[in-house]
Formats: sequence, C-alpha cells, structure tokens
Amino acid sequence: MGSRQVTSWQDRNITVAGLGVSGVSAARALAGLGASVTVVDGGDSEGHRARAAELEAAGISVRLGDADTLPEGTDLVVTSPGWQPGSPLFEAAGKAGVDVVGDVEIAWLLRGENAAPWLAITGTNGKTTTTQMLASILRAAGLKTAAVGNIGTPIIDVVTGDETYDVLAVELSSYQLHWAPSVRAHSAAVLNLAPDHLDWHGSMDAYAADKGRIYEGNTVACVYNVADPATEALVVEADVEEGCRAIGFTLGAPGPSMLGVVDGILVDRAFVENRQKNAQELAEVKDVNPPAPHNIANALAAAALARAFGVEPRAVRDGLRDFRPDAHRVSYVDEVGGVTYIDDSKATNTHAAEASLAAFEPVVWIAGGLAKGATFDELVQKSADRLRAVVLIGADRALIAEALARHAPEVPVVDLERTDTGAMLAAVREAARLAKSGDTVLLAPACASMDMFANYNKRGDAFADAVRELAAESA
Repeated sequence: MGSRQVTSWQDRNITVAGLGVSGVSAARALAGLGASVTVVDGGDSEGHRARAAELEAAGISVRLGDADTLPEGTDLVVTSPGWQPGSPLFEAAGKAGVDVVGDVEIAWLLRGENAAPWLAITGTNGKTTTTQMLASILRAAGLKTAAVGNIGTPIIDVVTGDETYDVLAVELSSYQLHWAPSVRAHSAAVLNLAPDHLDWHGSMDAYAADKGRIYEGNTVACVYNVADPATEALVVEADVEEGCRAIGFTLGAPGPSMLGVVDGILVDRAFVENRQKNAQELAEVKDVNPPAPHNIANALAAAALARAFGVEPRAVRDGLRDFRPDAHRVSYVDEVGGVTYIDDSKATNTHAAEASLAAFEPVVWIAGGLAKGATFDELVQKSADRLRAVVLIGADRALIAEALARHAPEVPVVDLERTDTGAMLAAVREAARLAKSGDTVLLAPACASMDMFANYNKRGDAFADAVRELAAESA
C-alpha cells in the first residue's frame, strides 16, 4: 500500500490474519466501513469458536483451522503483529500481488481529518514504561492523551472511536513497524537496540531496519540514545521532514541538543533558547520511579518527546512523579531477613537483564527460561562482579550455566531441573539460602517464560507468591 491514502474501503475484500485482540479490532473496523472481511486463524479451540461466533454475528466471515490458504478474491491482507513474514498465507499473497499490512498501518490510514499526532516509541527494552511515562507527562500538561499501540486499547479502536485526543503516546514493536510503511510520527524515539526476535526478523540488520522505520517522516524530533550508537545511526539513515532535529538522551552531562543528568537533576539542552550555553531543569532523579539507571534513561526519552511537543518543564516533573510502573518491571516485592526481593520478570532478554543487574549489588540472580536464540557470554562478563550466586531455572538454563562457567567460575550456581508449579518456590528458597543480609534476590530471567509459565506476568506472580510464603515462614 506504501503511503497511498485510501479513499474508500467499500467493497474491498480483506483477509485479516489472526483472531486475537488486534485482529478482531481490525476486522470490526473494516467491516464497519463496508469492506468484505474474512478472518483466518490456525486455531480451533473453544475460545476461538466463541470469538468467531461473535464476528460472524456481525457479518464477518471466519475460517478456523486453516491459516495458510489465501481466501479467493482477497485484495488486501491485514496481519496481527506476531505472524512470521514467511508465513504461507503471506507467500500466497505475494504471489497473487496482494499487499500485506499490519493493524497499525490500518489505524494510520483510518485517522480522521484532524487526527491527533503520534509520539512514537520503540526499542528492544523499556518501550512500555517509556510510553506510559510519556502519557503521564502529557496528562500533567493538561493534554488529552492515551497510551496505545503495543499496549492498552487497540490503536484502531482509539483512532476510530468517538473520543478526541490532543496527542497519542504510541508504543510500536518491531513486528508492528515491519508491517506499517505509511506511519509518519510527529516525533519518535528508539530507546536501544540489542539482539531480540532474530528468529522472526532473520538478522540483526533486518531487526534494526524495522525499528528504524519509526523515524521515517518525523517532523520535529528523532530521539536517540547517546550510549547506543546504533540508534543514532538509524536517525542518520532516516528520511525525515525538513527541520526535524536529532535529539540525544544520556545518563551523563548533556551536550547541546541533548537531555541528560547533572548532579541528580534531569536537564534539557535541546528545547531551550541558546542551547550552546543554557540548560533547563526538568526533574530530579528521585522523581523517577524506580530510579534505576535504565529507568532514568526511559524518563529522559519520554521527556524529550514531550518537550518536542511543547510541554512545559513543570509537567515533565509532575508527570514523572505521578507515574507508577506496571508490575514485574523492577518491582519491589518484600524484604526478608535483610534481603530485598525484586521482580523483573519482564526482563525477557539479555539486554533487559543486564540493565536490571546493573541497578543492584550484590545480587543473587534467578535466571533462565526460553533463550530465543540468545547467547549469554556478554551479559555474564558485564555482570559477574555483582553476582553473589545464581539460581537457574527453565529449558535453556544450561546456556547460562556454560557462560557462567566460562566467565564467572567462582560464582556459586544452583541448577534446578524441575519445571513443575513448585519450581519457583524452590528457586526462591535456594536464593534465600545463598543470600546475605544487604543482598538483593533478583528475578531477571534474560529469557522468555513460555517453557514453564503462560507469560512473564505469571512467572512474576509465582516469584512474588514464593517470596510472600518465605516471609510468612520467617515472621
């Protein structure tokens, strides 16, 4: 579809791939505009059939149990984010000359004439937290906003709903950006880049290129991470509107056109007069919750996007003070016997785990799960000095054990083979045995959860439950 504007959806024959939340949202919206919609999904469970019945009652066709065959007459495929680019359905669409786009692309094309501008955020880690921080800052500035995209309400529902907004805080995954060629944000940020989802993208270069799409057509600011040169390289390569600026964020003292930290103060040297000499105080480090280094970086990125939209400094401070992070993101659980227990189950890759480990010392680290093709040598090398001990769980724990043997052979390691529902309690008990007063027991798995748990939330819940049981026994 490229960036062509769609003038009518009437009588289009559209196939929607996936019966999840975004797929259902896309199907309903497009059918409401007069398109003939067929939803395909490889599943055929009771839940699939129930959702299918609801759509069929609205005049939408649903085909369950066959996600590979392109329905006859299809002239556009709309995919849910997680579908692999090499899926047979998409290969069939390519052979038939049929475009494949994502739900975010459809949302962009369905915006009204006076649609709210998008402030967009992507990165390997920190996307959700930064997007929520940004929304909190925008609300503190008195703006009507919503955090959408890869979180919250489906973005199609927001842009086609009755509510009107001043601006949207939009989290975009690499999957969504891959299928969204037309999106043009007011300003955007790439928080960081580290190997992730390479099985989906095929290579690190392809993954980075999809992340970099977020900068295309930006009008005011492309926000990048000074500590991660790959993000700045994406800005350099982007085709932006005339006058769009590159804005860096750093945990150190900022140069001109950057935001950074000076003596515990978050400062802006980008959106001020005479930025060669002047800096504007925005907030204090203690206003960031939690004030871990990676989360301060998130706050600076959110502040940069808000400032690009014209938000006053006071609103940045107030928005950061008001913000409360979601569960399982460097979340304090309890202190038992002088040992602090922290749940960062959301650290599902090595980059996130490295940031989490950097925030505490000394650490008894609980790690492991599904590695998704990751390697752990660099993570262990950078974190070895912080480790009191390690407790390993999950299917790919041997990969972490091997990295520990190579780079931290003196660190005690407990390898838990069990994968039953009591495994997390056993891991917490082992961690408690190894920890000393003043230590932190940190769940930062560096792996996905699906080998043992339905999702990272369930894994984090199991950790918190185990800590609470341990605390009750110690009372």
